[in-house]
Amino acid sequence: MRLKLFAAASVIALISTPALAREEGMWTYDNFPIARVNQTYGSTIDQAWLNRVQLASIRLSTGCSASIVSAEGLVLTNNHCVEACVQNLSTADNQYALTGFLPATREEERRCQGMQAEILTGIEDVTDRVRAAGEGLEGRAFTQARDAMMGQIETEACADRPDMRCQVVSLYRGGQFKLYTYRKYEDVRLAFAPEEAAGSFGGDLDNFNFPRFGLDAAFLRLYENGQPMNTPGHLGWDAGPPEAGELVVVSGSPGSTQRLLTMSQLQTVRDIVLPLDQMTRSELRGRLLRFASESDENAFIASSTLSSIENSYKRGRGQGRALIDAEFMAGRAEDEADLRRRVGANLMLAERIGDPWGEIDALQDDYAELYPAYFFLESRAGGGSQLYAWARTLVRAARERERPASERLPEYGDSRLGLLRAQTLAENPTYPELNEIQLEWWLSKTREILTVDDPRIRPLLGNENPEGLAARLIAGTTLADAAARQALWDGGLAAVEASDDPLIQFVLATETLGREARAEWEERVEGPTDRAAERLAEARFAVYGDSIYPDATRTPRLTFGRVEGWTYDGRTVEPFTTFGGLFARATGAAPFEIAPRWQGARDRLDMDTRFNMAVSTDTIGGNSGSPAINADGEVIGANFDSTFLGQRNAFGYDPAVNRSVIVTAQAITAALRDVYGMGRLADELGVD
Repeated sequence: MRLKLFAAASVIALISTPALAREEGMWTYDNFPIARVNQTYGSTIDQAWLNRVQLASIRLSTGCSASIVSAEGLVLTNNHCVEACVQNLSTADNQYALTGFLPATREEERRCQGMQAEILTGIEDVTDRVRAAGEGLEGRAFTQARDAMMGQIETEACADRPDMRCQVVSLYRGGQFKLYTYRKYEDVRLAFAPEEAAGSFGGDLDNFNFPRFGLDAAFLRLYENGQPMNTPGHLGWDAGPPEAGELVVVSGSPGSTQRLLTMSQLQTVRDIVLPLDQMTRSELRGRLLRFASESDENAFIASSTLSSIENSYKRGRGQGRALIDAEFMAGRAEDEADLRRRVGANLMLAERIGDPWGEIDALQDDYAELYPAYFFLESRAGGGSQLYAWARTLVRAARERERPASERLPEYGDSRLGLLRAQTLAENPTYPELNEIQLEWWLSKTREILTVDDPRIRPLLGNENPEGLAARLIAGTTLADAAARQALWDGGLAAVEASDDPLIQFVLATETLGREARAEWEERVEGPTDRAAERLAEARFAVYGDSIYPDATRTPRLTFGRVEGWTYDGRTVEPFTTFGGLFARATGAAPFEIAPRWQGARDRLDMDTRFNMAVSTDTIGGNSGSPAINADGEVIGANFDSTFLGQRNAFGYDPAVNRSVIVTAQAITAALRDVYGMGRLADELGVD
C-alpha cells in the first residue's frame, strides 16, 4: 500500500549553507538529510528505512544501478544496462535485441559474462590516513603517495575476503576520503529483457526527451554456488498507479558531477574538454553509421556501440548548452563569490587556506596544453576497441604485478585485480570489423590532433598509416579467444613479452606513451589541482559544514523529489505518459514503430496505464536502473533517463527543468503479464 504524500512548496533554509532547491542533492548514505525530507514531505523515513534500502540497492560493473525486488535474488535494472549482455548472448541469426530475451523457466536464465553486482555494506572515514600520506609532497609525488595509501587501505580491509570489494573514494574533491566496502556477486544472470524496439522506443530522437514511451526495464538474478541468492531483505513492489506530487526516493550510484569546480575550471570544460569530446564522438558516430548501413549484420554488430556514442554525444550537447547559458553560469559564479566572501570575512580561515582559486586559475593553461595528449594516448587510448583494451590490460597488468603494490597504477591494486581479471577473461564475442573501425579512427585522430610533427606519432605509427596499421593488428590478433587471453594473464610478464600476437607487441611498444602523458598530467595538472582542491574543501566545510553533499563519484547515493512535470519556454509538460500515448505516438516507421508483441497485445492492455513519469530527483549517468522508491520503501519504477535540459545537472541542479525519467512498476507489471507471457516473474514480484 502506498502512502500518498503531498508536500508544501517550501524550501528549507539551512543556516550558513548555500540555498539549496528542496530536491537538490546526491546524498551519501551516512549523511542523508532525514529531517529535511520528513519535514518537507510529511514522511517518516528513519535509519531502519535507509538500512533496508541500502542493502537492497546494487551497483553494477556496467556503470549502472539496480535493486533486489524478490526473495530469490531477482534484480530490476534498465534494458539499456544489459544491452551488452543481450548482444553477447545473441548471434547474427538469433538476435535477442529484436525478439527480447524471454526465458520460460529459471533454468534458462543465462549468465552475463564479466558482469559483477555490488551491495554496499559499510562506510569508514579514512581521511586522516590518506591526507597524512601526501603531507609535504607536491605534483606527481603527491598523487602517487595518496594513491598508494588508498590501495594499502583497500588491501588491508579486503585481505582474505574474496566475496568483498573495498574501495577508497575521494569525496568533496579531497575534503574527505571514505572506505566503501561492498559484498560482491560475480554470477549475474539475465532473467528478462524486452526487444530494443520497446525498450528504447523513439531511439536517439527521443533520448533525453519527455514525453517518453520506453519499457527501459530488465531483470537480472544473483546466483551463488549455482543457486539463486536468498534475499529476504528485498524491496517490495507496488504495481499501482503513481500519483502526481508524491515523494520518490532514488537509490543509485551516479557517475560523475562537476558541481564543485571553480569558474575557471568550468570555462576549461566549456572551451577545451567538451569541444574535443564532441568532435571526436561525432566523427566516430559517422563512421559507425556508414558501417551499419552496409548490411543487417553490420547494423547488429554496431548497434550497442553506436547507441552508447549517440547517448554520450547528446549528453555533451546538453552540457555545452548549460555552460553557455548566461543565467545558469551567473548562478554558479554567485555560489563561488558567496564562498569567497565568507572565507574573506574569517581572517584565520583565509590565512590558512591561502588562494586556491588563484592557483587553480593558473593551472588552466597547462590543462589546455596537456589535455589532448592525455586524452588520446591515455584516457581514450584504443578508441573503444575491445581487442585493444584487452591487450593493454594484459600488458599493463603483467607489468604492474611485477611491482610492489605501493608503486602500481591504482587501477591495478590488489583489491581491484579480481574484477579486472573477470572482465578481461569473460567469454564474450567481439567483432574484428568493429574493432578495426575504432582502432583506425583512434590512430587517425591522434595523428591529426597531436599533428604529424609531434615526436610521439612516429613511435605510435612507425612507417604505416592508420588504416594499414589497424587492419594488420586486428587481422593478426588472437585475443578474441578467451583461452588466449587467459594464457597471457596467467603467464604473467614473461608470457606477454614472449607473445607473437601483433596487438600485444604493439601495446608493449607504445603503451609507455600513455604512461608518460599521464605522468606529466599528474605532475603539472592533477597533483597541483588536487592540492588546491583540498584547501577549497576545507573552506567549504568551515563555512557550510557537512550540510552540503559531495560531487558524484560512482558511490551509492540517495536523492529525493516528487512526481511532477514542468513549464519551460511557455510549454507545460505533464508528469505522466500512458500506453495509449505510445500507440498515438507511433508512426509505423522506425524508430517510432510499435514492436509486434505490443501490437498483438493491444486489446489486452489498459490504455490508461501510466507508462513513464517525470520526477524532480537529482540524478545523472550511473543512475540508470536506480529504483524509484515510495515512502513505504516499495519500488514504483526504475530511473532510465533525464531530459535534455537536465544535462546541466553535471554542473548544478536547476529545479525548473531537472527531471528524471522513470518507467513505472505499473507498466513493467502489465508488460510482463500481457505482452511477454512472463507471468512467473510478476508472480515472483508478489503482484496479484
